[in-house]
Amino acid sequence: MSLFTSTRARKFLGGMALVSAGAIVLTGCGGGTGTDDSADPSTPTDREDLTLSIGTVLPQTGQLAYLGPPEEAGVGLAAAEINAAGLGITVDVQYGDSGDADNKAFETTVPRLLDSGVSALIGAASSGVTKLFLDQAISAGVITFSPANTSPDFTDWDDNDLYWRTAPSDLLQGEVLATEIGLDGHANLGIIYLNDAYGSGLEASLTENFEAGGGTVVASEAYNANDTSFDAQVSSILAQSPDAVAVIGFEETSTIIPAFMSNGFDGSKFYLVDGNTQQWGADMPGSIEGSKGTQPGPVLADDFQQRLIDQWQEQAGEELVDFNYGAESYDAVVLLALASLAANSTDAADIAGFLQEVSGGSGDGEKCESFEACAQIILDGGTADYDGYSGAITFDDNGDPTEATIGVFQYGADNTHTRIN
Repeated sequence: MSLFTSTRARKFLGGMALVSAGAIVLTGCGGGTGTDDSADPSTPTDREDLTLSIGTVLPQTGQLAYLGPPEEAGVGLAAAEINAAGLGITVDVQYGDSGDADNKAFETTVPRLLDSGVSALIGAASSGVTKLFLDQAISAGVITFSPANTSPDFTDWDDNDLYWRTAPSDLLQGEVLATEIGLDGHANLGIIYLNDAYGSGLEASLTENFEAGGGTVVASEAYNANDTSFDAQVSSILAQSPDAVAVIGFEETSTIIPAFMSNGFDGSKFYLVDGNTQQWGADMPGSIEGSKGTQPGPVLADDFQQRLIDQWQEQAGEELVDFNYGAESYDAVVLLALASLAANSTDAADIAGFLQEVSGGSGDGEKCESFEACAQIILDGGTADYDGYSGAITFDDNGDPTEATIGVFQYGADNTHTRIN
Protein backbone atom coordinates (compact mmCIF):
# COMPACT_ATOMS: atom_id res chain seq x y z
CA MET A 1 0.00 0.00 0.00
CA SER A 2 1.38 3.40 -0.95
CA LEU A 3 1.64 6.20 1.56
CA PHE A 4 -0.94 8.15 -0.43
CA THR A 5 -3.43 5.28 -0.07
CA SER A 6 -2.90 4.91 3.66
CA THR A 7 -3.25 8.66 4.11
CA ARG A 8 -6.65 8.55 2.36
CA ALA A 9 -7.90 6.18 5.05
CA ARG A 10 -6.66 8.50 7.74
CA LYS A 11 -7.75 11.76 6.15
CA PHE A 12 -11.18 11.18 4.75
CA LEU A 13 -13.88 10.46 7.24
CA GLY A 14 -17.58 10.88 6.60
CA GLY A 15 -16.96 12.57 3.26
CA MET A 16 -14.68 15.27 4.67
CA ALA A 17 -10.94 15.66 4.95
CA LEU A 18 -10.64 15.84 8.72
CA VAL A 19 -7.22 16.73 10.05
CA SER A 20 -6.11 17.16 13.62
CA ALA A 21 -3.57 19.93 13.84
CA GLY A 22 -2.30 18.80 17.22
CA ALA A 23 0.40 16.53 15.83
CA ILE A 24 1.38 18.80 12.93
CA VAL A 25 1.26 22.47 13.89
CA LEU A 26 4.50 23.64 15.43
CA THR A 27 4.27 24.96 18.97
CA GLY A 28 5.94 28.09 20.21
CA CYS A 29 5.65 31.07 22.49
CA GLY A 30 3.56 33.32 20.22
CA GLY A 31 -0.24 33.39 20.21
CA GLY A 32 -2.93 32.92 22.81
CA THR A 33 -2.62 31.39 26.23
CA GLY A 34 -5.18 30.05 28.63
CA THR A 35 -7.40 31.96 31.02
CA ASP A 36 -5.72 35.02 32.46
CA ASP A 37 -6.31 35.10 36.20
CA SER A 38 -5.88 38.88 36.15
CA ALA A 39 -9.13 39.18 34.20
CA ASP A 40 -11.72 38.69 36.93
CA PRO A 41 -15.21 38.28 35.47
CA SER A 42 -17.95 39.55 37.71
CA THR A 43 -20.79 37.35 38.84
CA PRO A 44 -24.00 37.63 36.80
CA THR A 45 -25.54 39.98 39.36
CA ASP A 46 -22.63 42.42 38.96
CA ARG A 47 -22.77 42.58 35.17
CA GLU A 48 -23.41 45.64 33.07
CA ASP A 49 -24.23 45.52 29.38
CA LEU A 50 -21.12 45.51 27.22
CA THR A 51 -20.56 47.12 23.83
CA LEU A 52 -17.81 45.36 21.90
CA SER A 53 -16.36 47.42 19.07
CA ILE A 54 -14.62 45.53 16.27
CA GLY A 55 -13.30 46.59 12.88
CA THR A 56 -12.82 44.56 9.73
CA VAL A 57 -9.67 44.62 7.60
CA LEU A 58 -11.00 42.41 4.82
CA PRO A 59 -10.52 42.58 1.04
CA GLN A 60 -13.00 44.87 -0.65
CA THR A 61 -10.40 45.50 -3.38
CA GLY A 62 -7.29 43.76 -4.65
CA GLN A 63 -6.52 40.23 -5.76
CA LEU A 64 -8.53 38.61 -2.95
CA ALA A 65 -11.60 40.81 -3.35
CA TYR A 66 -13.76 37.74 -4.03
CA LEU A 67 -13.19 36.69 -0.40
CA GLY A 68 -14.52 39.97 0.97
CA PRO A 69 -18.27 39.31 0.55
CA PRO A 70 -18.44 35.94 2.38
CA GLU A 71 -16.12 37.17 5.13
CA GLU A 72 -17.99 40.44 5.67
CA ALA A 73 -21.29 38.57 5.51
CA GLY A 74 -20.04 36.20 8.22
CA VAL A 75 -19.05 39.13 10.43
CA GLY A 76 -22.34 40.92 9.84
CA LEU A 77 -24.43 37.83 10.46
CA ALA A 78 -22.68 37.05 13.74
CA ALA A 79 -23.05 40.63 14.98
CA ALA A 80 -26.74 40.71 14.05
CA GLU A 81 -27.49 37.43 15.81
CA ILE A 82 -25.48 38.34 18.92
CA ASN A 83 -27.27 41.68 19.17
CA ALA A 84 -30.67 40.06 18.64
CA ALA A 85 -30.00 37.61 21.48
CA GLY A 86 -30.04 40.44 24.03
CA LEU A 87 -27.73 38.64 26.46
CA GLY A 88 -25.70 41.51 27.83
CA ILE A 89 -23.40 42.30 24.94
CA THR A 90 -23.78 44.34 21.76
CA VAL A 91 -21.32 44.10 18.88
CA ASP A 92 -20.60 47.26 16.90
CA VAL A 93 -18.85 46.69 13.56
CA GLN A 94 -16.89 49.16 11.47
CA TYR A 95 -16.07 47.80 8.02
CA GLY A 96 -12.77 48.55 6.29
CA ASP A 97 -10.80 47.47 3.24
CA SER A 98 -7.54 45.54 3.56
CA GLY A 99 -6.81 45.64 -0.15
CA ASP A 100 -3.65 43.66 -0.82
CA ALA A 101 0.09 44.13 -0.54
CA ASP A 102 0.01 46.00 -3.85
CA ASN A 103 -2.67 48.66 -3.34
CA LYS A 104 -2.09 48.86 0.45
CA ALA A 105 -5.62 49.87 1.41
CA PHE A 106 -4.86 48.60 4.92
CA GLU A 107 -2.51 51.55 5.45
CA THR A 108 -5.58 53.78 5.64
CA THR A 109 -7.98 51.30 7.24
CA VAL A 110 -5.90 50.08 10.16
CA PRO A 111 -4.97 53.49 11.64
CA ARG A 112 -8.58 54.65 11.30
CA LEU A 113 -9.87 51.61 13.17
CA LEU A 114 -7.20 51.76 15.87
CA ASP A 115 -7.91 55.46 16.43
CA SER A 116 -11.61 54.68 16.81
CA GLY A 117 -10.93 52.48 19.82
CA VAL A 118 -11.81 49.02 18.55
CA SER A 119 -10.98 46.06 20.76
CA ALA A 120 -10.28 43.75 17.81
CA LEU A 121 -9.53 43.75 14.11
CA ILE A 122 -11.05 40.97 12.00
CA GLY A 123 -8.59 40.22 9.19
CA ALA A 124 -6.75 40.28 7.05
CA ALA A 125 -7.56 37.51 4.59
CA SER A 126 -4.04 37.51 3.15
CA SER A 127 -1.23 36.34 5.41
CA GLY A 128 1.11 38.72 3.63
CA VAL A 129 -1.13 41.70 4.36
CA THR A 130 -1.58 40.78 8.03
CA LYS A 131 2.20 40.66 8.41
CA LEU A 132 2.37 44.26 7.27
CA PHE A 133 0.11 45.63 10.02
CA LEU A 134 0.14 43.02 12.81
CA ASP A 135 2.93 44.63 14.85
CA GLN A 136 1.12 47.97 14.62
CA ALA A 137 -2.01 46.41 16.11
CA ILE A 138 -0.02 44.61 18.79
CA SER A 139 1.68 47.86 19.79
CA ALA A 140 -1.75 49.46 20.11
CA GLY A 141 -2.87 46.62 22.39
CA VAL A 142 -5.61 45.48 19.98
CA ILE A 143 -6.50 41.90 19.05
CA THR A 144 -5.98 40.81 15.45
CA PHE A 145 -8.27 37.86 14.64
CA SER A 146 -7.99 36.46 11.14
CA PRO A 147 -10.57 34.13 9.61
CA ALA A 148 -8.28 33.23 6.70
CA ASN A 149 -4.56 33.56 7.52
CA THR A 150 -2.89 30.21 6.91
CA SER A 151 0.84 31.01 7.00
CA PRO A 152 2.70 28.84 9.55
CA ASP A 153 4.76 31.93 10.48
CA PHE A 154 2.02 33.24 12.77
CA THR A 155 2.30 30.29 15.14
CA ASP A 156 5.49 31.68 16.68
CA TRP A 157 4.81 35.40 16.20
CA ASP A 158 5.74 37.58 19.20
CA ASP A 159 2.18 38.81 19.64
CA ASN A 160 1.54 39.37 23.36
CA ASP A 161 -1.31 36.83 22.99
CA LEU A 162 -3.16 39.27 20.69
CA TYR A 163 -3.15 37.25 17.45
CA TRP A 164 -5.73 34.51 16.82
CA ARG A 165 -7.13 32.72 13.79
CA THR A 166 -9.93 30.32 12.96
CA ALA A 167 -8.21 29.16 9.73
CA PRO A 168 -5.76 26.25 10.00
CA SER A 169 -2.09 26.50 9.13
CA ASP A 170 -1.00 25.66 5.59
CA LEU A 171 0.90 22.74 7.08
CA LEU A 172 -2.50 21.02 7.03
CA GLN A 173 -3.74 22.18 3.63
CA GLY A 174 -0.43 21.21 2.01
CA GLU A 175 -0.76 17.70 3.37
CA VAL A 176 -4.33 17.23 2.14
CA LEU A 177 -3.56 18.68 -1.30
CA ALA A 178 -0.49 16.45 -1.67
CA THR A 179 -2.58 13.44 -0.73
CA GLU A 180 -5.28 14.26 -3.28
CA ILE A 181 -2.76 14.74 -6.10
CA GLY A 182 -1.09 11.42 -5.28
CA LEU A 183 -4.38 9.55 -5.01
CA ASP A 184 -5.30 10.84 -8.47
CA GLY A 185 -2.30 8.93 -9.78
CA HIS A 186 0.11 11.80 -10.42
CA ALA A 187 3.78 11.08 -9.68
CA ASN A 188 5.46 14.16 -11.19
CA LEU A 189 4.21 17.55 -10.03
CA GLY A 190 4.97 21.05 -11.22
CA ILE A 191 4.27 24.00 -8.92
CA ILE A 192 3.90 27.69 -9.69
CA TYR A 193 3.45 29.89 -6.64
CA LEU A 194 3.16 33.49 -5.48
CA ASN A 195 6.38 34.64 -3.86
CA ASP A 196 4.95 35.86 -0.54
CA ALA A 197 4.36 34.46 2.94
CA TYR A 198 1.25 32.58 1.86
CA GLY A 199 2.57 31.17 -1.41
CA SER A 200 6.02 30.15 -0.22
CA GLY A 201 4.68 28.56 2.96
CA LEU A 202 2.09 26.49 1.13
CA GLU A 203 4.58 25.54 -1.60
CA ALA A 204 6.98 24.23 1.04
CA SER A 205 4.27 22.19 2.75
CA LEU A 206 2.96 20.77 -0.52
CA THR A 207 6.46 19.83 -1.70
CA GLU A 208 7.39 18.16 1.58
CA ASN A 209 4.20 16.13 1.79
CA PHE A 210 4.07 15.15 -1.90
CA GLU A 211 7.64 13.89 -1.87
CA ALA A 212 7.14 12.15 1.48
CA GLY A 213 4.31 10.25 -0.23
CA GLY A 214 6.60 9.01 -2.98
CA GLY A 215 5.96 11.70 -5.60
CA THR A 216 8.47 14.05 -7.22
CA VAL A 217 8.17 17.81 -7.58
CA VAL A 218 9.86 18.12 -10.96
CA ALA A 219 9.80 21.93 -11.07
CA SER A 220 8.76 24.73 -8.75
CA GLU A 221 8.70 28.32 -9.99
CA ALA A 222 7.85 31.52 -8.11
CA TYR A 223 6.35 34.75 -9.44
CA ASN A 224 5.84 38.17 -7.89
CA ALA A 225 2.55 39.86 -7.04
CA ASN A 226 2.81 42.51 -9.75
CA ASP A 227 3.81 40.12 -12.55
CA THR A 228 1.58 40.10 -15.63
CA SER A 229 3.47 37.58 -17.76
CA PHE A 230 4.21 34.05 -16.61
CA ASP A 231 5.74 32.64 -19.80
CA ALA A 232 9.16 31.98 -18.27
CA GLN A 233 7.74 30.03 -15.33
CA VAL A 234 5.34 28.09 -17.56
CA SER A 235 8.10 27.11 -19.99
CA SER A 236 10.42 26.02 -17.19
CA ILE A 237 7.76 23.83 -15.61
CA LEU A 238 6.51 22.28 -18.85
CA ALA A 239 10.07 21.42 -19.85
CA GLN A 240 10.07 18.88 -16.99
CA SER A 241 6.91 17.11 -18.27
CA PRO A 242 4.77 17.21 -15.13
CA ASP A 243 1.68 14.99 -14.78
CA ALA A 244 -0.12 17.77 -12.91
CA VAL A 245 0.42 21.43 -12.00
CA ALA A 246 -0.41 23.06 -8.67
CA VAL A 247 -1.16 26.79 -8.89
CA ILE A 248 -0.72 28.61 -5.57
CA GLY A 249 -1.91 32.17 -5.97
CA PHE A 250 -4.86 34.51 -6.27
CA GLU A 251 -6.74 36.31 -9.07
CA GLU A 252 -3.80 36.03 -11.47
CA THR A 253 -4.63 32.32 -11.76
CA SER A 254 -6.99 33.23 -14.62
CA THR A 255 -3.92 34.31 -16.59
CA ILE A 256 -1.55 31.56 -15.43
CA ILE A 257 -3.76 28.58 -16.29
CA PRO A 258 -4.48 29.71 -19.88
CA ALA A 259 -0.72 30.18 -20.36
CA PHE A 260 -0.21 26.49 -19.58
CA MET A 261 -3.16 25.42 -21.71
CA SER A 262 -2.00 27.42 -24.72
CA ASN A 263 1.18 25.33 -24.58
CA GLY A 264 -0.82 22.10 -24.71
CA PHE A 265 -1.23 21.27 -21.02
CA ASP A 266 -4.44 19.43 -20.11
CA GLY A 267 -6.97 21.76 -18.44
CA SER A 268 -8.19 18.97 -16.16
CA LYS A 269 -4.80 18.50 -14.45
CA PHE A 270 -4.60 21.65 -12.33
CA TYR A 271 -4.75 21.75 -8.53
CA LEU A 272 -5.72 24.99 -6.82
CA VAL A 273 -5.73 26.18 -3.21
CA ASP A 274 -7.90 28.35 -0.98
CA GLY A 275 -6.54 31.54 -2.54
CA ASN A 276 -7.83 30.65 -6.01
CA THR A 277 -10.46 27.91 -5.61
CA GLN A 278 -13.26 30.24 -6.54
CA GLN A 279 -16.26 30.03 -8.84
CA TRP A 280 -14.37 31.08 -11.95
CA GLY A 281 -17.15 30.62 -14.51
CA ALA A 282 -16.58 32.76 -17.60
CA ASP A 283 -13.68 34.57 -15.89
CA MET A 284 -11.48 31.55 -16.64
CA PRO A 285 -10.62 31.37 -20.35
CA GLY A 286 -10.82 27.75 -21.46
CA SER A 287 -12.20 24.74 -19.64
CA ILE A 288 -10.73 23.46 -16.36
CA GLU A 289 -13.32 20.70 -16.01
CA GLY A 290 -11.87 17.96 -13.80
CA SER A 291 -9.32 20.18 -12.04
CA LYS A 292 -9.50 20.32 -8.26
CA GLY A 293 -8.88 22.67 -5.38
CA THR A 294 -8.74 22.67 -1.58
CA GLN A 295 -10.27 25.03 0.96
CA PRO A 296 -10.31 24.91 4.75
CA GLY A 297 -13.73 24.46 6.29
CA PRO A 298 -16.41 21.82 6.77
CA VAL A 299 -19.56 21.40 4.72
CA LEU A 300 -21.73 24.40 5.59
CA ALA A 301 -25.13 23.64 7.01
CA ASP A 302 -27.82 24.64 4.52
CA ASP A 303 -29.51 26.98 6.97
CA PHE A 304 -26.23 28.76 7.72
CA GLN A 305 -25.44 29.19 4.04
CA GLN A 306 -28.89 30.67 3.44
CA ARG A 307 -28.45 33.02 6.40
CA LEU A 308 -25.18 34.23 4.87
CA ILE A 309 -26.95 34.80 1.55
CA ASP A 310 -29.75 36.74 3.23
CA GLN A 311 -27.30 38.76 5.32
CA TRP A 312 -25.25 39.82 2.30
CA GLN A 313 -28.38 40.78 0.40
CA GLU A 314 -29.41 42.97 3.31
CA GLN A 315 -25.89 44.25 3.98
CA ALA A 316 -24.75 44.97 0.42
CA GLY A 317 -27.76 44.41 -1.82
CA GLU A 318 -25.85 41.77 -3.75
CA GLU A 319 -25.98 38.05 -4.39
CA LEU A 320 -23.43 35.98 -2.45
CA VAL A 321 -21.63 33.60 -4.84
CA ASP A 322 -18.61 32.34 -2.87
CA PHE A 323 -18.71 31.16 0.73
CA ASN A 324 -14.99 30.87 1.47
CA TYR A 325 -14.20 31.71 5.08
CA GLY A 326 -17.73 32.89 5.83
CA ALA A 327 -17.97 30.38 8.68
CA GLU A 328 -14.52 31.26 10.01
CA SER A 329 -15.46 34.95 10.03
CA TYR A 330 -18.74 34.27 11.82
CA ASP A 331 -17.00 32.15 14.44
CA ALA A 332 -14.31 34.78 15.02
CA VAL A 333 -16.94 37.33 16.03
CA VAL A 334 -18.84 34.84 18.21
CA LEU A 335 -15.65 33.81 20.01
CA LEU A 336 -14.68 37.43 20.65
CA ALA A 337 -18.14 38.17 22.06
CA LEU A 338 -18.11 35.08 24.27
CA ALA A 339 -14.62 35.88 25.58
CA SER A 340 -15.72 39.45 26.26
CA LEU A 341 -18.76 38.15 28.12
CA ALA A 342 -16.64 35.69 30.12
CA ALA A 343 -14.20 38.47 31.03
CA ASN A 344 -17.04 40.93 31.66
CA SER A 345 -14.83 43.40 29.81
CA THR A 346 -14.21 44.87 26.38
CA ASP A 347 -10.52 45.41 27.05
CA ALA A 348 -8.51 43.55 24.40
CA ALA A 349 -6.11 41.93 26.88
CA ASP A 350 -9.02 40.74 29.05
CA ILE A 351 -10.79 39.28 26.01
CA ALA A 352 -7.61 37.55 24.84
CA GLY A 353 -7.31 35.97 28.27
CA PHE A 354 -10.55 34.05 27.70
CA LEU A 355 -10.43 33.19 23.98
CA GLN A 356 -8.77 29.83 24.51
CA GLU A 357 -11.23 28.95 27.27
CA VAL A 358 -14.40 29.70 25.30
CA SER A 359 -13.05 27.69 22.34
CA GLY A 360 -12.67 24.61 24.53
CA GLY A 361 -8.91 24.92 24.85
CA SER A 362 -9.02 24.66 28.64
CA GLY A 363 -10.64 21.24 28.32
CA ASP A 364 -13.25 21.69 31.04
CA GLY A 365 -16.08 23.60 29.35
CA GLU A 366 -19.64 22.65 28.50
CA LYS A 367 -20.18 22.06 24.78
CA CYS A 368 -22.46 24.53 22.97
CA GLU A 369 -23.04 25.35 19.32
CA SER A 370 -24.49 28.84 19.23
CA PHE A 371 -23.73 32.21 20.76
CA GLU A 372 -27.01 32.15 22.66
CA ALA A 373 -26.43 28.74 24.23
CA CYS A 374 -22.81 29.51 25.12
CA ALA A 375 -23.63 32.95 26.49
CA GLN A 376 -26.27 31.48 28.77
CA ILE A 377 -23.72 29.03 30.18
CA ILE A 378 -21.38 31.91 30.95
CA LEU A 379 -24.14 34.03 32.50
CA ASP A 380 -25.09 31.08 34.69
CA GLY A 381 -21.54 30.92 36.02
CA GLY A 382 -20.25 28.06 33.87
CA THR A 383 -17.51 27.63 31.27
CA ALA A 384 -18.61 27.50 27.64
CA ASP A 385 -16.90 25.42 24.93
CA TYR A 386 -18.06 26.81 21.58
CA ASP A 387 -18.10 24.54 18.53
CA GLY A 388 -18.88 26.67 15.50
CA TYR A 389 -19.73 26.41 11.84
CA SER A 390 -16.02 26.26 10.96
CA GLY A 391 -15.48 23.32 13.32
CA ALA A 392 -14.58 22.62 16.93
CA ILE A 393 -11.72 25.19 16.74
CA THR A 394 -10.21 24.50 20.23
CA PHE A 395 -7.35 27.00 20.34
CA ASP A 396 -3.89 25.91 21.43
CA ASP A 397 -1.48 28.11 23.37
CA ASN A 398 -0.47 29.86 20.14
CA GLY A 399 -3.97 30.95 19.12
CA ASP A 400 -4.13 28.31 16.38
CA PRO A 401 -7.14 25.98 15.97
CA THR A 402 -6.18 22.40 16.82
CA GLU A 403 -8.93 20.82 14.72
CA ALA A 404 -9.62 21.60 11.08
CA THR A 405 -11.42 20.28 8.03
CA ILE A 406 -9.97 20.71 4.55
CA GLY A 407 -12.52 20.29 1.77
CA VAL A 408 -11.72 19.05 -1.74
CA PHE A 409 -13.59 20.63 -4.68
CA GLN A 410 -13.80 19.67 -8.36
CA TYR A 411 -14.57 21.90 -11.33
CA GLY A 412 -17.33 21.11 -13.82
CA ALA A 413 -17.86 22.09 -17.44
CA ASP A 414 -18.95 25.60 -16.46
CA ASN A 415 -15.72 26.25 -14.51
CA THR A 416 -17.57 26.29 -11.20
CA HIS A 417 -16.78 23.83 -8.45
CA THR A 418 -18.67 21.47 -6.18
CA ARG A 419 -17.42 19.80 -3.05
CA ILE A 420 -16.45 16.14 -3.45
CA ASN A 421 -14.85 15.48 -0.04
